[in-house]
Amino acid sequence: MLSYDYVPLPKRGPLRWPGDKKVALILTFNLETWDLTKDTDKPYYAGGPAILPDVLPGDTPDFPNFTWREYGQRVGIWRLYDLFDEMGVKASCTTNAVTFERRKAMVDACLERGWELLAHNYEQGELLTNFAKEPARERDIILRSIEMYERHVGRRPLGWLSSSLRGTLNTAGILAEQGFLFYCDIMNDDQPYPLRTENGPLVSVPYSNEINDFTLLTRRNLTTDAFRDTLIEELSVLRQEGAKTARLMNVGLHPHVTGRAYRIRGLREFLEYAKSLDDVWWPTREELARWYLANSEGHLPG
Repeated sequence: MLSYDYVPLPKRGPLRWPGDKKVALILTFNLETWDLTKDTDKPYYAGGPAILPDVLPGDTPDFPNFTWREYGQRVGIWRLYDLFDEMGVKASCTTNAVTFERRKAMVDACLERGWELLAHNYEQGELLTNFAKEPARERDIILRSIEMYERHVGRRPLGWLSSSLRGTLNTAGILAEQGFLFYCDIMNDDQPYPLRTENGPLVSVPYSNEINDFTLLTRRNLTTDAFRDTLIEELSVLRQEGAKTARLMNVGLHPHVTGRAYRIRGLREFLEYAKSLDDVWWPTREELARWYLANSEGHLPG
């Protein structure tokens, strides 16, 4: 079972990134694919808040919500790839296993750029928490996700983010058993730290459901300018705090949200600000996790 210590920030030793950088900045593209329908008459949670709130039964096609998300696969993701190419910035991508076959061009574009790719469940609408009391079925989903990743990428994945961040008490242990290095569902910190499982340790490299375009733009309805300003404010404060002990900032991005034409400027202007700073580190999650394992002595007591 997953466990970790409660160690408040003032009780930790200082953490230092390479070159004494103050903030490790990771921008995450979520390359997600969901089923149009499910074999159920219960409401279908398709992996994120709906643009239209009256959610339909799973066995009824919900074209307004499905095609809203599909815009990101057809248009929005390419706007994001073009922006990051122009800015000379890499994203850390996550992908559902079915994306390799149903929306192959999205993951191919990530791999062709040499960017990091994390496993992100098998299909976006199949949450691990549906199987919280059925560990064998959860394990099967994870193993099928690994197999699909390995078949298309040529190696096994090292990092995992659950669909909608809905992991269970069993998820981390299954991942450790399968040789994963880091896990992103535990979003309670501005620093990495060790997680314990019955099958060995993992590094927590937190994702964020707060610094996230879904939360800021869809749930809170921020304007493009306010979205930009929120990201800049978060990074600015973390840089000030990072002078004492290094911090991590993850920005969660979805192609059908930030990839809209009227929102892309907010992300562009944030990237321009971040690139102007000489105390920001731009690692992959794997680089960050390996650095932490090699350089975290004295970070936590015990």
